[in-house]
Amino acid sequence: MFDRPLKILLVASEVVPFAKTGGLADVAGSLPKALATVGNDNLGNDVRVALPHYKGIEGAVYRTDFPVLFNSRAETAIIREASIEAQYQGEHRVIPVYLIDNHHYFYRDGMYMFPDEAERFTFFCRAVLEMLPRLNWQPDLIHCNDWQTGPIPFFLRVRYDREPFYNKIATVFTIHNLQYQGNFPRETLHLLGVGDEFFTPDLLEFYGTVSYMKMGILYADIINTVSRTYAAEIQRPEMGERLDGLLRKRSHDLYGIVNGINYHEFNPKTDHRIHRNYDRESVENKKENKYALQKEMHLPVRDVPVLGLISRLVDQKGLDLIARIGDRLLAEDVQFVVLGSGDRHYEDMFRRLRERHPDKVGLYIGFNSILAQRIYAGADMFLMPSRFEPCGLGQLIAMRYGTIPIVRATGGLADTVHDFNPATGSGNGFVFSEYAESALWHAIERAVKLYREQPGQWMRLVRGAMELDFSWARSGVEYLQLYQEALARRPARAKTA
Repeated sequence: MFDRPLKILLVASEVVPFAKTGGLADVAGSLPKALATVGNDNLGNDVRVALPHYKGIEGAVYRTDFPVLFNSRAETAIIREASIEAQYQGEHRVIPVYLIDNHHYFYRDGMYMFPDEAERFTFFCRAVLEMLPRLNWQPDLIHCNDWQTGPIPFFLRVRYDREPFYNKIATVFTIHNLQYQGNFPRETLHLLGVGDEFFTPDLLEFYGTVSYMKMGILYADIINTVSRTYAAEIQRPEMGERLDGLLRKRSHDLYGIVNGINYHEFNPKTDHRIHRNYDRESVENKKENKYALQKEMHLPVRDVPVLGLISRLVDQKGLDLIARIGDRLLAEDVQFVVLGSGDRHYEDMFRRLRERHPDKVGLYIGFNSILAQRIYAGADMFLMPSRFEPCGLGQLIAMRYGTIPIVRATGGLADTVHDFNPATGSGNGFVFSEYAESALWHAIERAVKLYREQPGQWMRLVRGAMELDFSWARSGVEYLQLYQEALARRPARAKTA
C-alpha cells in the first residue's frame, strides 16, 4: 500500500492508559495501535508516543536525562519509557511510550489549568525534540496534537531546521478542539527563544497574545482535524474561534479524518463490563442489559425506551436544549440515564431533573468507565445534541453497541450519523440541524415512535448500526496517506523556512 514503513512519533498531552481528561487521550492511545499494524502489507510502522510524566503514572522505567536550556536557565528532562501493546491478525506489537518527567512541571495534582502552562508545555516540546538524538531514533514525521504541542512545528522550522538530524522531519498538527488554544502573554516569546520580531499578526501574535494553537497551524506541514465537516466549519467566522482567516489561508493544507474507536475494547460480544454479551446475530440479548442498567440506576425495570447521555457537562454539548425539554420528555413513558461531570450549573440541572422525576431519571455525576459501557449497551437511544462537535466518540461507540444516536448535524456527528428514512430504510440514527429545542424534540419523538410502533424496523436499524465500520483500521490508512503528503511537502517548505 505504501512504499516503505514509516517512523512516526505521536506527541500529545494525554494518552490512554496513562493520563486522560477527554477524547484526545482515547485518540492518542488508539491511533498508534492502528498505525503500527496497517499499511506496507502489514509489515507495520515504527510508531512511538510521547507525553508528560504526570503525578500518578507508574511503571515507566528510566532511559536517560539531560538539561533543557530555555528562559535563561536549564531544567532537567528525565525520559522514562513504558509501552502500549497492539494486536492485529494474530500478530503482537509493542509501541514504546516516552514519558517526559520533571518534578517541578508535572508532579502536581491535576494535568492542566496552572499559571505556568506556557512554560510547562514549552519545556515538554523542547524535551521531546532534544530526546530524539539521545535515543538514536530519527522519526520521519512527528504527529502533534492540540495547542500543547504547537511549539514543535515552530521549533523544527525556526530553531532546528539547519541541523541535519532534524531538517527532514515532517509535521502533522491535529486540531481536536479549536476552542482550546493556549494563548499567553507577549513575554512568552522569551520562553520560545525568539524576539519581538515574531510578535506580528503574520507570525505568533494573536489579538495581543502568543497563541500555541496558531503556532501549530502556521508552521506544521499538514494540518488536520477530526472530521471533514469540522474542517469546513472552522474556516467560517462563526466557528473559527478567530483563527478562521489563517485556516482559510492554509485550506489547501487542511484535511479532516474522522476518529476511530478500538473495536477490541468496544465489542458487545466480548465486553466483560456489560451484563449480557451479544452481537448482531443475537441482538435480542441487548434488552437484558437494559434491565440490568435500570436496576443499577434504581429505575423501574420495564421495557420502555431508555435514552442515554454520557458527556462532559459543558455548554458545547447542547445541554441547554435538554434543559428546555426535560420535563416534557419525562412526561412521556421513557427513562433517561445520565453520566458525566463538568459545570456546576449543568450538574445541578440534572440533579433537579432527577428530583422531579425520580422514577425516570438515573444520574451519576463523575467518571465511571464501567457504567459508561453499561449505558452504551443498555440504552436504546443515545443523545448528542451538541452545539458543536469536532468528531465525537460517543455516537461511534453507541452504534457499535446497537444504541441508536440522536444527534445534531455538526462536525463529526454530521459525518458519521445519517438520518433514518423509514420509506427506504437508509440511515443509522436521528438527526436534526437547527440548534433549537423544537428540533431536538422532533428527533426524539421520531425515534421513540419507531421504537414503539415498528419494532421490526427498529431492530433492522439496530443491526445496521452494528454493521458499520468505525474502527481505527480505516482511519489509520487515511492518516498514513496524510503522512505521505506531509513528507512530500516537507522539502518544498524547508526551502522557504
